[in-house]
Amino acid sequence: MKVLVTGHNGYIGSVLTGVLQRAGHEVTGLDTYLFDECTFGPRPANVPALNLDIRDVMPEHLAGFDAVIHLAALCNDPLGNLNPECTEDINFRASVRLARFAKQAGVPRYLFASSCSLYGVAENDQILEETAPFHPITPYGETKVRVEQEVSQLADPDFSPTFLRNATAYGVSPRLRGDVVVNNLVAAAYLTGEVMVQSDGTPWRPLVHIEDISNAFLAVLQAPRSLVHNQAFNVGRTQENYQVRQLAEMVADVVAGSKVTYAPGGGPDARCYRVNCDKIAAILPEFRPRWTVRKGMEELISAFKKCGLDREGFFGTRYQRIKTIQKLQREGRVDGQLRWIAPEPPSGQQILEAAVKPAVS
Repeated sequence: MKVLVTGHNGYIGSVLTGVLQRAGHEVTGLDTYLFDECTFGPRPANVPALNLDIRDVMPEHLAGFDAVIHLAALCNDPLGNLNPECTEDINFRASVRLARFAKQAGVPRYLFASSCSLYGVAENDQILEETAPFHPITPYGETKVRVEQEVSQLADPDFSPTFLRNATAYGVSPRLRGDVVVNNLVAAAYLTGEVMVQSDGTPWRPLVHIEDISNAFLAVLQAPRSLVHNQAFNVGRTQENYQVRQLAEMVADVVAGSKVTYAPGGGPDARCYRVNCDKIAAILPEFRPRWTVRKGMEELISAFKKCGLDREGFFGTRYQRIKTIQKLQREGRVDGQLRWIAPEPPSGQQILEAAVKPAVS
């Protein structure tokens, strides 16, 4: 298939593009390259791409594709809280607009990177299936709910959306993130000898490796339309739900000489949920997660050693998304709406010229 991946230069996208290419698909990217300086290890594989904000995408940019995989978003709760209105504009309005324009352009499939964070808080220690009620407690989670609700109404015989509710991601990527729980705990233990837990450790989290997320997108993309049409899937493995304190203890076991510590005054995190991932396993049997959290922790340690991760690099701006944005703003390169003030072509990328100049919509 000919596939457009928005956010292809990000944490998940830089892994997903390779997975799609190895499966024989023709991949084009679309990204603003806000995190192009956040390289960890070798740069991602080069793919032809549009240097374009999703807020500026027009139907003409989408014509001729067999599928759009939409990853681009302000990627976590703290970054979403930095500017809730901008989060609304990018994560909700632009995502729905992209789906409408994809339908208008004749793109038959639209795969949306949703999130288990839309469940927010689970009641009575339930393990949540896809039919569970939504209780988002952050702007990020709220936008995921609203995109699913709006885009599902666009489904018809010619336009087939699918919603992949990814568990909390972890794992090595050319665009490493240090602000997701497993990556953060492992790096802190590796660099400082302390597994620092900011909460009381009681919240539950479902976890999934970014390669497994990528393979879930591939499985949905290649599945018969009837199996995935206008469906939502929790992406992960039901057995991979952990309390944060369990994760911390696992890190201390994996990283020799490290110990678990708790930040003074850390209370329970309001985000607390477990998810059931049996639906995707039943409907798409070709998708089988390969990773466990422990195996992923071992992978991270190996990569940190190989790439010479240091404290300045990890705790600075490179791998912390909100710090990266704040640095670009301090330098006068990005404005308050997260638009480039003086963009430069990303280095080492094959950048396509947009077929049309975006018009005011």
